[in-house]
Amino acid sequence: MIKQLAGCIGEYKKYAILTPIAMVGEVLMEILIPFIMAAIIDNGILGTAGSSYIIKMGTLMIGMAVISLMFGAFGGRFAAKASMGFSKNLRKKLFDKVQDFSFSNVDKYSTPSLVTRLTTDVTNTQNAFMMFIRMAFRAPIMLIGATAMAIIINVKLSSVFLIAIPLLGISLYFIMTHAHPRFRAMLKLYDRMNSDVQENLVNIRVVKAFVREDFEIKKFCASADSVRKAQVFAEKLIILNGPLMQLSMYGCIIAILWFGGDMVMGGSFEIGKLSSFINYITQILMSLMMISMIFIMLVISMASINRITEVLNEEIDIKDTASNQETTVKDGSIEFREVSFSYAKDEDNLTLSHVNLSIKSGETIGIIGGTGSSKTTLVQLIPRLYDVLEGEVLVGGHNVKDYPLKNLRDEVAMVLQKNVLFSGTIKENLLWGNEQASEEEIIEACKSAEAHDFVMSFPKGYNTDLGQGGVNLSGGQKQRLCIARALLKKPKIVIMDDSTSAVDMATDSKIRQAFKEKLSDITTIIIAQRIASVSEADRIIVLDDGKIDAFATHEELLLQNRIYREVYDSQQKGAE
Repeated sequence: MIKQLAGCIGEYKKYAILTPIAMVGEVLMEILIPFIMAAIIDNGILGTAGSSYIIKMGTLMIGMAVISLMFGAFGGRFAAKASMGFSKNLRKKLFDKVQDFSFSNVDKYSTPSLVTRLTTDVTNTQNAFMMFIRMAFRAPIMLIGATAMAIIINVKLSSVFLIAIPLLGISLYFIMTHAHPRFRAMLKLYDRMNSDVQENLVNIRVVKAFVREDFEIKKFCASADSVRKAQVFAEKLIILNGPLMQLSMYGCIIAILWFGGDMVMGGSFEIGKLSSFINYITQILMSLMMISMIFIMLVISMASINRITEVLNEEIDIKDTASNQETTVKDGSIEFREVSFSYAKDEDNLTLSHVNLSIKSGETIGIIGGTGSSKTTLVQLIPRLYDVLEGEVLVGGHNVKDYPLKNLRDEVAMVLQKNVLFSGTIKENLLWGNEQASEEEIIEACKSAEAHDFVMSFPKGYNTDLGQGGVNLSGGQKQRLCIARALLKKPKIVIMDDSTSAVDMATDSKIRQAFKEKLSDITTIIIAQRIASVSEADRIIVLDDGKIDAFATHEELLLQNRIYREVYDSQQKGAE
């Protein structure tokens, strides 16, 4: 875990090294100042050294204080640079890891949970790192140095530490062991609160349409209150650290004043040394408080560190296993051989069961089936968004596992069931399909998707800003832009997952006609709920409960397949 996180220091390593060096310089000056002060009191004020000695030693003490201040300022600056650079690299490492996730890896974590890990958890880890490189060097050196100086001044009075330190150690151990589980539980509640916020913001139109604002407010308040209670429950233990440290510190000072004052009255101890001894006791106890705060911060951040490393250590479900990174997809032929698939990777809980089919390059294939019949699951195996449990999927005559993922997915364009557009202009969104696409290619793709006319109806045309998620477009317009974006890839296989459901029948027909005329050499797979959307396909797959019930032409299915005929009849009656 530590090795993984240490790698994120990267180019900020010099600041991470300079910070403890600056801290050591600051501490050395602070340890020497009480010693100089004792000499001023005993030799200058109460002794016979005179005013010149006081001025000389006082100037030295001021100089040491200025040097200590400079070291402290530089240490703070270096620590800030190192910790912020560390958190930047850690966030990038996390984000890069998430980008490598397969769909099954993404399914394991909720979106709000990943957001919390990239924000709150990284911030907690950053704070712990900053405290570590500053305090983890400053506190022990101060503890050792101040203890050594206190023992040099008076061994008997130093025995006061032998009582205070064990008591502090026991209390700190109790706080650490009991606080960690509480903070871990608190972060899980953070995830749930973020989930409620995300769900509300994404679906705000539905909330307003159903006048459910009050319900959502109550729901959020309940989540926020549960986080508050969890924070209070965790902090109850942490806040005990301060009073215990203060009690120990003032108890030690009282004991030293009592016994030390008695020694001064008896003439065996000097006032200046007693004063410096009290300063050293304060430094010792303050260093112990710093050490305890380091441990407390580690307790708080340990839950976050565990959640971060959980993502970093996540085993990627789909890896590039191709032995030849130059292997490319030669054509759009597709073959399923005894393919079974399970999201749970359980043979007794199959989503697809023993699927066999063969699709020729350039064919147009329709897929029909009821809700939950695994239509989307079937096509997601083609670009290897998921891996099969049994059997094999072949594209262009080769197992999909034999292709580098980039080469395979560059040749398979998917228009997903959920239309996703990003912030930016229409043109910027279309260029996701092909960054090098020319103006003519963009227009041609949009014409094929029946999107060009409505794009040009906007005052800025292809430079129209869509806003987040394309909020200023209708569902049908989003679908057509997503189709155009997929076509710009110039793939060998196009998969349309119910991607014309929001367009009218006439536009749907025009899109299919454009595909037939301009994309005759591309294998096209169309998942649809409407028979009319697939009736002109070369062949149609009828899926039922994860199995292929039939695979034939529209006319053959009407004559031979009960499921297809029932769907056709119901839709015809609806149309009438």
